[in-house]
Formats: sequence, structure tokens, C-alpha cells
Amino acid sequence: MKRALTAALAILLLAGTPAFAEGESPVSEAITFVVSTGFWEEPAETDGDAATATSETTATKKPVPRRGYYKLIAVRQKDGTAQIHLQQIEATADGPKIVSSTVLEEFSALKPYVTDIRPENSSGVTAQPGLFATVHLKTDPKATEPESWTVLIDDIGEIKIERATN
Repeated sequence: MKRALTAALAILLLAGTPAFAEGESPVSEAITFVVSTGFWEEPAETDGDAATATSETTATKKPVPRRGYYKLIAVRQKDGTAQIHLQQIEATADGPKIVSSTVLEEFSALKPYVTDIRPENSSGVTAQPGLFATVHLKTDPKATEPESWTVLIDDIGEIKIERATN
């Protein structure tokens, strides 16, 4: 009986796990750094038929605002330089959902060798909406010290990328 239970449990666990061929991974080997940080929030969309809703449905179905976070991703190119991708991720009941994804051309123009990406803080909690992260990079792979660049997204979604000043 114990063997049958163990076998059944193993089958259930394996059935819920995606299978990957040998040497295959759900994450690309070209990704060198990923930082999830900051947050965004959009007000809930209101239904145009709100005037016809009954008080019972209004009490049980309150509009829910859309919320999520940002991700900065460094992807290594064939020439060793990196592209920096910015993603806006929505936190949904079904799990994370990509709302937007773009390559930050300001970095592409530099042809950077990314050495690190750091969030404003590592606690995962920020007081205000937006994003603040620092990308450490070299434009010459033989340089001894990397340059620091900041990526800032303010509370209304405006993106600003500039060389960090200390």
C-alpha cells in the first residue's frame, strides 16, 4: 500500500512539473542579470453600465486596480555586449503577466558590457510607485572600473536614463 501511495504521489508531482529535454531550460543562458523592483498601479476601470447595477452587485464586485512591478533584464549578445530590456509585469490572480517589454535603446547605443544591475534597495518594498535601479557597465571590456547609470521611472510612468552622479 505504501509503495502504491508513493508511486501515485510521484506521478502527481511529475505531471505538474513541465518537462524539459536534456540541456534545455525555461531561462535563456544569454540572460546575465535580472532585477525585479519598484511597482506601478493603475486605477480600476469602471463599468459604463454602473448606473444599472443593483446595490447587491455593487457591494460584491468592487473594481480592482491593476498593479505590478518592473523588471530590468540584461541579455548578452553574440558580440559580448548586452541589451537591457525593461518589462512592466502585472500581478494577476493567475500569476505574473507581461504588460509591456522594450529594449532600452539608450543602453544599446553604448554597446555596454553589463557587470551588474542593482535595485534601489533589496528589501523589495518601495514607498512610492516607480522604479529606481543602477546599471553598472563598461563600454570598453578592458576598463578597470565600470560606469554607473540609473534607470528611473516616476509615479506617472516617465522613464529617465542617465549617468549616475555621486
